This record gives sequence, structure tokens and C-alpha cells, in this order.
Amino acid sequence: MTSNHAEIYSEFSNWLDNLLENNEMSENTKAFNFNLYEESEGEYVYGVQIIASDRFDADDGGDWVCYEIWSSEEDIFCVSASDEDDKSWQAFLKFMTGMVCDYLENGKHKDILLNSKGIGIGFVDGEIDIIYKAE
Repeated sequence: MTSNHAEIYSEFSNWLDNLLENNEMSENTKAFNFNLYEESEGEYVYGVQIIASDRFDADDGGDWVCYEIWSSEEDIFCVSASDEDDKSWQAFLKFMTGMVCDYLENGKHKDILLNSKGIGIGFVDGEIDIIYKAE
């Protein structure tokens, strides 16, 4: 992942640009979350899905993510960690947090995301890290 960071970021930003360009977000959207998955445990392939929620509370332990009003559904962005020294889910979470933060600074449609009350990231069966919270 780290060895081809620029290539993966280019693919990730194209994936996210396409989703944000071609899907109208509800006026009720309060927050976005990047759901992370282990797509293939033995092969170290991880997946990313984005959802929009009509709720956001940075202090509710991530329950707001359950109130999904839009999702990229099966349009999953996949990344292989098979060539990495650290193939752990923790390394992937850190890597993707960096990718999302890069997009929030430089992405073509970053304003769609930044106009929300908050943005989170985390594995679907774990905790949500808040990476953006509106002032």
C-alpha cells in the first residue's frame, strides 16, 4: 500500500469522484462514513464503502452510522495488502484514513463531504474514528 501510494490514491479519488458526481445526496445528509471491510481474509484484500447518514453525533459511539440514507452498496473500492510488511487491519485503517484526509484537502468533490456535520471511518464491526467534525 505504501509502495504505490500515489497510484492507489489516484484510483481511490477517481472512485470517490465518480460516486459523488453521479449520485445526488439527500438534503437530509448530515454525515458520511467510510465503511471498511476485510474482503478476503487470507489474501489480505480490504474493501471501502461510503455511506451517507441522516444523523451525526460524535459522542454516540458510532450509532449514527446505522441511519444510512445512501450507500455505494456493492461499488466497493478494494485494496490488496498482500505485498505489504504490515498486512493488519490497523495498518489498513491508518492507510485509508490518510487517503480520505488527502481527499478532504485536495479532492475534486471534497466540498460535498465537508458540507456535512461529520465524517467517520472504521471497520463495520468496530469503532468509528471521526476524521472531520464541522465547527
